[in-house]
Amino acid sequence: MLDNGEIDFATLAAELGVSEMTIRRDVEALELKGVLRRVMGGAISVGSAAAEPSFDARAALAATEKAHIASAVVDLLQPSETVIIDSGSSALAVAREIRARHLPLTVVTPSLLVATELSSESDTDVYVTGGQLRPGELSLIGPGAQESLERFNASTFVMGVAGVDGTAGVTDYHYAEAHVKRAAARSAQRIIVVADSSKLGKVQLVSIADLSELDTLVTDGEPNHPTLRSARAAGVSVVCVQPPTATEKEQHA
Repeated sequence: MLDNGEIDFATLAAELGVSEMTIRRDVEALELKGVLRRVMGGAISVGSAAAEPSFDARAALAATEKAHIASAVVDLLQPSETVIIDSGSSALAVAREIRARHLPLTVVTPSLLVATELSSESDTDVYVTGGQLRPGELSLIGPGAQESLERFNASTFVMGVAGVDGTAGVTDYHYAEAHVKRAAARSAQRIIVVADSSKLGKVQLVSIADLSELDTLVTDGEPNHPTLRSARAAGVSVVCVQPPTATEKEQHA
């Protein structure tokens, strides 16, 4: 389904060696989670769930918008607080903004890219989790990363996501990354999700949290987007940043 966006029950039952009735029950459970939607004789993916693009591809997408979002996120941080910063391109943009402002913080991160970005900041203490390295992403995953995060008591977790949906909540492409995000969320008093407008209304492979578990969502999406209305209804503080100017887009091109 990740490749084609759809699957039929008969084909899936044959490939897995189970009955169509078993497939239908499993699909019903996945539909309740918002991962897919049943159609006649099969199912289709919801919100264009897809294989994870490369880090470089994601970093190039909406780079200016991510910089605007990052600025709004750093406005919400206080000097000297302890912040967990996620892996991913949006989280890296937040680290760059912290460095640009020379904001003194204690930063905990499973991202080698975030750690490197902040390594020259003498007023910022950086802690890197243990764990298994994901090539290409330069993020740390697995039990080592989760256990490291659970030892910290942070005031804020800045979380990057692959999808935000009114029903499915926040989701990610990668199973192990999602577990790391959950561990970080458990270790923080406040969860700030950073999501450019391309993530709104999207449901990816793995669930991370319901909207009601979030504190703040920072995005460049339209204020009346259905997902943002759902977030507000769930008690989430939604911050919508101004769109970048043409000059700003050229600078990030």
